[in-house]
Amino acid sequence: MPQKICAMTVALALTGLVGAIGCRREEAPSTPASVPGAVAPAVMANATYVGRAQCARCHQPEEKLWQGSHHDLAMQEATPATVLGNFADATFSYAGTTTRFSRRDGRYVVRTDGPDGQLRDYDVAYVFGVYPLQQYLIGFPDGRYQALGIAWDSRTKAEGGQRWYHLYPDEAVTHSDVLHWTKFSQNWNAQCAVCHSTNLRKGFDRATNTYKTTWSEMDVSCETCHGPASAHVAWANTRANGAAVTSPSAADIGLTVSLRERRDVQWTMQMANGIAKRSPALGTRRAEVEICAPCHARRSERFDAHVPGQPFLMSYRPAFLSEGLYRADGQMQDEVYNYGSFLQSKMQAAGVTCSDCHDPHSLKQKADGNAVCSQCHLPTTFDGPTHHGHKAGTAGASCVACHMPTEAYMGVDRRHDHSFRVPRPDFSERFGTPNACTACHANKPAAWASAALDTWRTPAWRQRPHFAETFAKSRQGRADAVGGLTTIASDARQPGIVRASALELLQDAGPAQLEFSLDALAGDPDPLVRLAVAQGLQRLEPAARARIGGRLLEDPLRSIRIDAASALAGEPAAWLPAGQREALVRNLGDVRVSEAFNGDRPESFVNLALLEERRGNVAAAAAEYEAATKYAPWFLPAYVNLAELQRQGGNEVVAEQTLRRALAEVPGDAGVLYALGLSVYRQQRAAEAVTLLAQAARAAPEVPRYPFAYALALESQGRLPEALQVIDAALLRHPDNRDLLDAGLGAAQKSGDVDRARAYVRRLLVVAPGDPALVQLARGLGVR
Repeated sequence: MPQKICAMTVALALTGLVGAIGCRREEAPSTPASVPGAVAPAVMANATYVGRAQCARCHQPEEKLWQGSHHDLAMQEATPATVLGNFADATFSYAGTTTRFSRRDGRYVVRTDGPDGQLRDYDVAYVFGVYPLQQYLIGFPDGRYQALGIAWDSRTKAEGGQRWYHLYPDEAVTHSDVLHWTKFSQNWNAQCAVCHSTNLRKGFDRATNTYKTTWSEMDVSCETCHGPASAHVAWANTRANGAAVTSPSAADIGLTVSLRERRDVQWTMQMANGIAKRSPALGTRRAEVEICAPCHARRSERFDAHVPGQPFLMSYRPAFLSEGLYRADGQMQDEVYNYGSFLQSKMQAAGVTCSDCHDPHSLKQKADGNAVCSQCHLPTTFDGPTHHGHKAGTAGASCVACHMPTEAYMGVDRRHDHSFRVPRPDFSERFGTPNACTACHANKPAAWASAALDTWRTPAWRQRPHFAETFAKSRQGRADAVGGLTTIASDARQPGIVRASALELLQDAGPAQLEFSLDALAGDPDPLVRLAVAQGLQRLEPAARARIGGRLLEDPLRSIRIDAASALAGEPAAWLPAGQREALVRNLGDVRVSEAFNGDRPESFVNLALLEERRGNVAAAAAEYEAATKYAPWFLPAYVNLAELQRQGGNEVVAEQTLRRALAEVPGDAGVLYALGLSVYRQQRAAEAVTLLAQAARAAPEVPRYPFAYALALESQGRLPEALQVIDAALLRHPDNRDLLDAGLGAAQKSGDVDRARAYVRRLLVVAPGDPALVQLARGLGVR
């Protein structure tokens, strides 16, 4: 999957609005700090940003450490001192375009293809990042800054660097592609800016489709983490004779947030197991991790002006361990950064925070190599061949080689997985997940690595409980995963993000089972679990949705509240107690504020359209969808949702026209082909539907519902042998998919192929053991 444009790219998923409030009261934003249980910053909101120079007056050692750090160099004006790339009339050819990098009158100029595909000269305004790559920002008259798709590999020549390269080397990205540097996916204002500057305000105006983005400081400076410091500076200026304050709190000295979680903390080595134990234990509110999370998590930003010290979920919604982002065992797959991985770890559970390993100002590790781990892991126990099985001093003896394997993002940026996991080559054999052993021993199979571990340990290492098996089954559509997901979700010993991810997977289990889990966990102490409950509400029956979701409307965390409000927006007001009705109105105001903040994203149009749909405002919903297609013609969900709205209104012909518009914008898209195939099938054009569904199945064989629909269409035409062939081919990729197996069974029975039907039944009994209908059918077919 192509990577995003910068190391701090913001990922925004559709919020999945499914409702609209039944009454028509005016919606006003809620005031989060007034909600019971909300954790407000220590200093009032009138604190202002003062700049690093003010901080450095008293904090010179910290500023010195910060200078030259990746935070310091996150974004800079393009000058001879900051530009690392070769602008001495260097050229780079890609997708039929030759780009030239040159100097002109002190400016850095790039001649490349613009939004219309024509070659033009563009001045570089800013450099973005420093190592292992540097990107270049180009400004446009409407306030947009775009990141060039060609980056400078700033590694040494020995490392393969000192060259221009394209961020999408395996694709031919031209001006019409959504990944082109002039398109929204490469927009600095929305995708990168907030994590590379201090006190950034995006400043998007939907009416004019322009940006007026501002910041207090161009780079990631002191107040990005410590919050606006005017009250603290005022305190420092009035402190009499420099006298120290005894054990002051953050509020006492005017700080927005306290980052003193590690003050007076002791890590005491437990000789019995060689692992240090934290004293005192870290509480449930982990300010340091939450300060880092906004820029080191895969998350959507939901509100502007997040204040450091507020809980992460007041303004952000993190991704769970979703398919495509993380592998079934929780290893990072897509560009997910560190937060979601770290939350899975035993380190996090033991009270480790970011600054235990990294200096918070220089960002460097606190010690080199294995020494950083030896702070808490006794070297005589862990830093030797009896533990790691490798010769001292070799790559295999490095802690991070086994416990923090890397993935390359943006072509050259190798990032460590922060879940600190034990290698599981047996999972590689069973689920296709990577493992650290064969990452180094690339010429060896996973079975070889598993056998090696058997000799170092005992085979009991394979029996360590892990969520991987249950998650893998669920991703395959197996009904026998439901019990395991329910158990994981309710197990308070599991990391919160794992439990939340189990609830996310349970959304496909059916309303009854999902209702049981959501009802039990709506009041869970872990905010990620409650967030998953809120996101699952839309899959419930209306009465259950109101009964469970109403409780979340007064949750202390705003992201939870607005997800619950989105799900409840269409329910009759009488189903909620008076207090919850009022909370629903307030939180729907916040929903609209959030969508307005993200008004530069086509998802916001779709979310507002869904909101209007549930309110019964079909015309308003259609207008939002149409607006999305004009604002971002490449954003296909808007067309597909609009077509469904038109279909529900009895306008199947118009729906088909809408889908054909989408296909004209992005030819060959599997999702649109699938929707179009269903549309023409409903119009009694089965032969044409077969052709379209075949194209969808070929375009995206990884999506099982496409070959499933294709096979059913073939079956409806009496083409049973072809339908069975499609099903069996799809089952090679999705061997445990219940829908495909059911379809195969039905086609085999229709064709009179009893042996084939028995084979499908045997496979179904593995996927859905104990299914009464299957058991009865198996008896009838003589399957044992």
